[in-house]
Amino acid sequence: MSNPLPRGVDVMRLAAPRARLADRIDIDPITAEVIRNGMETICFEMAVYVSRTATTPILNQSNERNATVLDARGRLAALSVGIPQFMLTSTLPVRFALDFLGTEEFREGDVFVANDPYHGGGHLPDYNVFAPVYGPDPATGERRMVLIASIQCHHGDTGGAVPGGYNVTANDIWGEGVRWPVVKVIDQGRERRDVLYALQTNNRIPDYIGDIRAQIGAAQLGVARLQEIIDRHGVALVESGVDTMIDYAAKRFREEVTAWPDGSYEADAYVDHDPLGHPDVHLHVKITVDGSDLTVDFTGSDTRPELQAWSTFGNTRGYTIGQIASMMDPEIPKNEGFFEAITLVVPQGCVLNPLPGKPVSAGTHHPGADVGEVIAVAMQHVLPDKAVPQTYKTGIPTVIRGVDPITGQAFVDHSAEVYAGWCNAAKGLDAWGALSVSFGNLWKATAEINESLFPHIQWSRDYRTDSGGAGQWRGICGSHYEKEVLVPSTVYTYVVGMKYPMVGICGGRNGAPNEMILRYGSDDPFRVAHTADNVPMAAGDRVMYDYGGGGGWGNPLDRDPAAVLDDVLDEYVSIEGAERDYGVVLRGSLADLSLSIDDDATATVRAERRNAQ
Repeated sequence: MSNPLPRGVDVMRLAAPRARLADRIDIDPITAEVIRNGMETICFEMAVYVSRTATTPILNQSNERNATVLDARGRLAALSVGIPQFMLTSTLPVRFALDFLGTEEFREGDVFVANDPYHGGGHLPDYNVFAPVYGPDPATGERRMVLIASIQCHHGDTGGAVPGGYNVTANDIWGEGVRWPVVKVIDQGRERRDVLYALQTNNRIPDYIGDIRAQIGAAQLGVARLQEIIDRHGVALVESGVDTMIDYAAKRFREEVTAWPDGSYEADAYVDHDPLGHPDVHLHVKITVDGSDLTVDFTGSDTRPELQAWSTFGNTRGYTIGQIASMMDPEIPKNEGFFEAITLVVPQGCVLNPLPGKPVSAGTHHPGADVGEVIAVAMQHVLPDKAVPQTYKTGIPTVIRGVDPITGQAFVDHSAEVYAGWCNAAKGLDAWGALSVSFGNLWKATAEINESLFPHIQWSRDYRTDSGGAGQWRGICGSHYEKEVLVPSTVYTYVVGMKYPMVGICGGRNGAPNEMILRYGSDDPFRVAHTADNVPMAAGDRVMYDYGGGGGWGNPLDRDPAAVLDDVLDEYVSIEGAERDYGVVLRGSLADLSLSIDDDATATVRAERRNAQ
């Protein structure tokens, strides 16, 4: 058996095996696009199916699910609109299953489940459910595997020592929960009750199996819909359509890279600390552009063995592609063509490709998400109008647990109604919204929905004035968030972005940092320095989280003074912040909306500051 993840090899080409040219038939580009768009529509339908049938809030509210279609070789053919990294980590678990089991173990009616980070995934809460799609071989007429429908979702628990799927202080991967490299849950249409029961008994959440069944149903729906495409177009045309769109994506990718200036571009980024408090987790990247060839090399990233923050290769791979894709023409199909066109260097043993057994529940976010930051920083002066970090500074979700007095059952609240901040500006565009684009289609529940599900009250969720990074274009403000727990509870979380907040680009300033205080406003507040390890909360205590702002783009002194005045009127920027951060002097009163720009004073202040720069 070959190893689909050659962990001892530093240079990893990202492609799956190619089809033989002799197997391909001519297909016109319009038909190829029709097939691709049909597959993408099916991906969307699969994802929506999960949201409408799942049994827990993390799936039926948050949209933390993404669907993909792969070909029989495990190559990404199509995907839905969703969380970029999530979609781009879906191929390797399927490819492992193909390699480990062999195609002879894939039969019509089968459905598989996998969640093992060391077999291609991100972290244990991310369960991938996939099923093969069959059609008649054009030469023999015998039915064979043509496509694979895959749906990946984040679950609320994984077993292990800590509820919620995030045991960030675990010594190893086994302490984080149960690993399922690949198991067959439906065997030729028959449910494997033994396997499904094993999955359920290794999870704390009673409704977990309902979420798995929702994924199974989505995968089966995908099979049925893809079967319709095969029936309509035929196996040969569908397979050639997939090949054609992959080749087209790779060709367009290389055309864009060719337009970039040749050279090597390096940068560093840091995570404040790991969950144990080890400081300054270091990422280094060297990006080499040589004609149409692109190499992304993470040699020089942190290798301290005592660290507790590790991103698996599959996770790092997904974030790398997500950032690179965001810097290219959005019309290029997101498929295996992107993977094929990049040489990725991730030395084994660094924080972005750990030795087997390291804990990874926290690392899927940090340093995983920070891959986007370090790539953007490296490319900011090469592609200044596209180098927007596709990242965030969340740490991990704020997991609150206790016992609901109404039901008498334990609850695990992932605070799915929060996360507002970290949106960076881009050249020509102020940041907007509440979620960074790296979260994709992730939807945060309303306070009212979650108050009906969990014993808490949310008292505040509002933008923080002056928290957006100043720049010619402004980063979005962070948010102030307060939640009161109504029953005795504990809080488990990991916080970053306090020392290293969202970075400004091309002279823009950093966004404001994160800050989290438990038992906020009480006589015994607990400021989270790095990790809250089941901190006790009494009924009536509050959780306060100041989420950080996004970084700005460009010199703040180049911002249009009228735009600064508008920001003050909208309370994104204070009157004092307008002068302090932008050199814009305002006269009048905000209370009666009589503010106006003092043009002469503004010109004087800005000239003095430019001379001092």
